[in-house]
Amino acid sequence: MSAAGQDAARGDETPPGDVLVRVRDLVKHFPITRGIVFQKKIGAVRAVDGVSLEIERGETLGIVGETGCGKSTTAKLLMRLLDATGGEIDFEGTDITRVKGARLKAVRREVQMIFQDPYSSLNPRKTVGSIIGEPFAIHRLMREKGERKREVQRLMETVGLNPEHYNRYPHEFSGGQRQRIGVARALALNPKLLIADEPVSALDVSIQAQVLNLLRDLQRRLGLTVVFIAHDLSVVRHMCDRVAVMYLGKIVEIGPNEALYEFPRHPYTGALLAAVPVADPSLHGSARRLLSGDVPSPANPPSGCRFHTRCPKAQPLCSTQEPPLQDKGSGTLVACHYPLSHEEVAEIGVRSAR
Repeated sequence: MSAAGQDAARGDETPPGDVLVRVRDLVKHFPITRGIVFQKKIGAVRAVDGVSLEIERGETLGIVGETGCGKSTTAKLLMRLLDATGGEIDFEGTDITRVKGARLKAVRREVQMIFQDPYSSLNPRKTVGSIIGEPFAIHRLMREKGERKREVQRLMETVGLNPEHYNRYPHEFSGGQRQRIGVARALALNPKLLIADEPVSALDVSIQAQVLNLLRDLQRRLGLTVVFIAHDLSVVRHMCDRVAVMYLGKIVEIGPNEALYEFPRHPYTGALLAAVPVADPSLHGSARRLLSGDVPSPANPPSGCRFHTRCPKAQPLCSTQEPPLQDKGSGTLVACHYPLSHEEVAEIGVRSAR
């Protein structure tokens, strides 16, 4: 059986609570240097600063937050496209932050990514057949040319592309079709973890739904474990089982999809949900308390709770003591000294609040 076609129903056999990835205190700091010849480190950008989470087999975990909060950096760390400054990424019992050589190559076979821009992520000088078949060449699979071509054409058909277009080049396809090529390439090695880094943000609105429905259908049919990164909260709600909210390199809230959308506990999560446009004229002009001020620099984050400089509920404790990520009784883990109540959720205008 082909690498991508093995056990299409494996998700149905996944035992509940089977954790594929455990991330513990993950840190990625980018050094800030001064000087040309003799460079001196004068600081660091704390892109990811102590992220801990678990990803269960067969689930889709969404990661949301403002630009610069560390979402894509976290994804690249999971892929080992970046080396972690500290912490652990336990993938099936192995800390992959420390593996090298052949073992690292094997890890990258198990973890694949769908990139944000379908225009720059495909080599314009290669045919679609060569692009989708490249993972087989890198990992020395299906060396017989005819077998590889048949598998690539099967993958093309799986993602909704015409197999007869095997010898065409990326410029001959639309943006949505190019992203389907990227999806086919990511699925070629039958990965255990698929990371989708804002996979539809560069596409026209008219075709975003088609690509999202394709990803959702593939996740269910193939039992994929997916990390889905996005800005659009409505898309995340449609796609994900659980959601993690990031702010300045840290997770401030994580929990089941419906619990988080119905009753957000962190003020930052509540503000994000309240800012989502509502297509209902009767709700126009209703009171909303949106975020004010700019996101602080990740090179010099605030002390205590990093959100306290923009939080309408901030108290003196928030500026001195960092809140731990813990269960406040709603089924989600929240890093907040003073989480939102039902009344406050309704007040700020979260439409799905009970």
